[in-house]
Amino acid sequence: MVKLALVLASVYAFVAVAAFIAQRKLMYFPDRTRVSPASFALAGVEERVLKTPDGATLIAWFGPAPAGRPTLLYFHGNAGNLANRSERVRRYVARGLGVFMLSYRGYSGSTGRPSERANVADAKLAYEALIAEGVAADDIILYGESLGSGVAVQLAAEKPVGGIILDAPYTSIVDVAADAYPFFPVRPFLFDRYETLRYLPKIDAPLLVIHGEEDEVIPVAMGRAVYAAANGPKEIVTFPGAGHSDHHLYGSGEEVFRWIDSVSDAAASERPEKQMRP
Repeated sequence: MVKLALVLASVYAFVAVAAFIAQRKLMYFPDRTRVSPASFALAGVEERVLKTPDGATLIAWFGPAPAGRPTLLYFHGNAGNLANRSERVRRYVARGLGVFMLSYRGYSGSTGRPSERANVADAKLAYEALIAEGVAADDIILYGESLGSGVAVQLAAEKPVGGIILDAPYTSIVDVAADAYPFFPVRPFLFDRYETLRYLPKIDAPLLVIHGEEDEVIPVAMGRAVYAAANGPKEIVTFPGAGHSDHHLYGSGEEVFRWIDSVSDAAASERPEKQMRP
């Protein structure tokens, strides 16, 4: 029994150390394939290349908004590439929205390796690129999909935006990892923590949370906790029967468009008043 216990302890220690060393490979699942928006016949959408201060090259897809319409600054989930989101881009553009979809380092032809620090820094760079394109801060709506919800929250805590959409958000990646690996002491050892609840108190922009009620990757309880912790104008819509990435089949797209229109209309009604102020 003693020998068996020692063997099991050794195996446990080996797995724990291996997981610690390879933790970012367990968190990020990039498809490095670089594909142009033209190959998906995305009319009006172009590839943009951003250079970071530390020498990385970032690939993004950009479809400018028609006059008077907002632009979604989109941060995707932890797997795949921009091509996997091409139909989302098509839907947004078809509804008269602008889209700037950033590819993290290591994804879709972007160079380097993803990390929380890099992803947040690159999100700020993408934001400034939109401002340089002439998009007003009030016309930028952040969209954080799954992993990207933690990126969007940190950006919104520092930069003025017109709104923020969190698609299947988490309270923190630490909480997600602890749920996924309950037999390992993951909390003290994660490099990339994405502590959403830490940044929410700094955000006063309108917020929409959408979440599938049968999500087995990020439980809907986390989405509800994120909603409860938010300070500004907020709304949550959950979808019975929907999982982590299929809630569009349950009507989430129409809810997103409805919310964007309501936020945009409210912002437009306030602009004349702001312009009249000394």
